[in-house]
Amino acid sequence: MIVVMKVGSPEAEINRVSSELTTWGLAPEKIVGKHKVVIGLVGDTVDLDPLQIQEVSPWIEQVLRVEQPFKRASIEYRQGEPSEVGVPTPNGTVYIGQHHPLVVVAGPCSVENEEMIVETARRVKAAGAQFLRGGAYKPRTSPYAFQGHGESALELLAAARAATGLGIITELMDAAELQIVAEFADVIQIGARNMHNFSLLKKVGAQDKPILLKRGMAATIEDWLMAAEYILAAGNPNVILCERGIRTFDRQYARNTLDLAVLPVLRSLTHLPIMIDPSHGTGRAEYVPAMALAAIAGGADSLMIEVHPNPAKALSDGPQSLTPERFDRLMQEMAVIGKAVNRWPQAVVGAIA
Repeated sequence: MIVVMKVGSPEAEINRVSSELTTWGLAPEKIVGKHKVVIGLVGDTVDLDPLQIQEVSPWIEQVLRVEQPFKRASIEYRQGEPSEVGVPTPNGTVYIGQHHPLVVVAGPCSVENEEMIVETARRVKAAGAQFLRGGAYKPRTSPYAFQGHGESALELLAAARAATGLGIITELMDAAELQIVAEFADVIQIGARNMHNFSLLKKVGAQDKPILLKRGMAATIEDWLMAAEYILAAGNPNVILCERGIRTFDRQYARNTLDLAVLPVLRSLTHLPIMIDPSHGTGRAEYVPAMALAAIAGGADSLMIEVHPNPAKALSDGPQSLTPERFDRLMQEMAVIGKAVNRWPQAVVGAIA
């Protein structure tokens, strides 16, 4: 349930309404929009009469029920206004959201060594990326595959961050590593395999680092949004949704099926920012550019693209990784589409390949 305050409502009156609703056993959450303030009511609202709440203050414009099972994630919860996630980085705060320029995240699947990760960071920054991705802890289908270097890889990500000023996005697999990952990461990634790990979602929701929530390989959109709801309900409002491809009946030609239909669907359902990962979505480097361009045209807020200095020798996901030279060219290609839809950062100029 949400309480929509009238335009120009005094701050003191908004606080008074929130305080009074607290005495009803509810947990009010103030959401400040461009023109209005909305108070989200968290708790048992089933038997509450909206008209009774309306009488609390003459400054209340209307009281509405949120019909979706995902409450805080619902577009209704913010009265149709998209949210944004601001991420502090050494190069300044980067905002990810519908009303901001496209944000590009790039880097290798796994952190392999210092030279490799720092070199990659410098190349993707020069091309225009704002974040470096890199796995320290890697969930792999086979127990015999490379699992990542763990804590030592976090130190290498820190070195790349110091060398370039890029923000760091890396995956958390286990709640036991939350503290150390949060120390090094600017955004904590919850991977596809952990999307339904509700205890982990509660843990990351109880801290304040932004969360990148990847869609599970067989998750419906409602499953995904309910997973986001776990994080939001635990108190962390900074959630970014990432579509990384789902499994369908045909895996002969592509690793996954990249579901770009989520862009208009999610816009109709949620206020949360949307990232697209065409690298995992296709599993083939030659398909990544086309899907990246399509994602920008479809309205994505951010892209995550795997880049490796020598994909043929990558310890993981080499077939879907672009070389730095191909990434340079792709950034120039993306700039054409990005400018056409008015989402390209003014300061970003792709490197000449």
